[in-house]
Amino acid sequence: MNKVSVITSAKKASWYSLVSIMIAVFLFLNFEPMVSHSGFASPNTFTVSQQILGEISFLVTTPNVTMTGAINGLTGGNATGTTQAVVQTNSATGYTMDITFGSSSPAMVGNVSGGIGIRDYAASTTGATFAFVASTSAVFAYTISASNTPDIAQAFKDNGTICGASGVSDAANACWRGPTTTSVRIISRTSAAADGATTTIQFRVNVPNNPAPAVNADTYTATATLTAVNQ
Repeated sequence: MNKVSVITSAKKASWYSLVSIMIAVFLFLNFEPMVSHSGFASPNTFTVSQQILGEISFLVTTPNVTMTGAINGLTGGNATGTTQAVVQTNSATGYTMDITFGSSSPAMVGNVSGGIGIRDYAASTTGATFAFVASTSAVFAYTISASNTPDIAQAFKDNGTICGASGVSDAANACWRGPTTTSVRIISRTSAAADGATTTIQFRVNVPNNPAPAVNADTYTATATLTAVNQ
């Protein structure tokens, strides 16, 4: 082999070596991105959870009621009284509120003479009577209204003539019911009340002229309990 051939072969070998090195570098750069391209990584997704507990409370103690209006025991008369309950809850599905009266019937009992003089108002078959209906005896009744009419339980809604199933409105002093020792649903709210929802309970005592049975001179008292529960 002459000198020219040796030189030419050496050049070719060097060229092939250079090409091989370039190909190796190209493959390394394209198939090892995590090493060659810093600051780029696959997404890493996770969640953070926190449970918030439901709370419900009466914002203030429901005030006692002193009925307004003097009632004569023989010739009769009317008296009314009002109290309010304000419920606060963060339950997205709202709350219910029930009312019960003592453990005996009638609910309104004389402090001295006992309790047959003022009877529990007789409600209709729908649970409440549209418009207060007097009787021949002295009676004690209540009605419900609310700051948000849809909150009122169906039994206390009216359609202008009757209370109950077909009612959608809350006419003033429309649906009256007598006290019971079992729970009666008065509110059924379906949303939260973060700022408080107000329920107004109005009471009425009616004594007709010459009531039967007779009503003794006394102070008569009924005890009511409200229970609010998140739905």
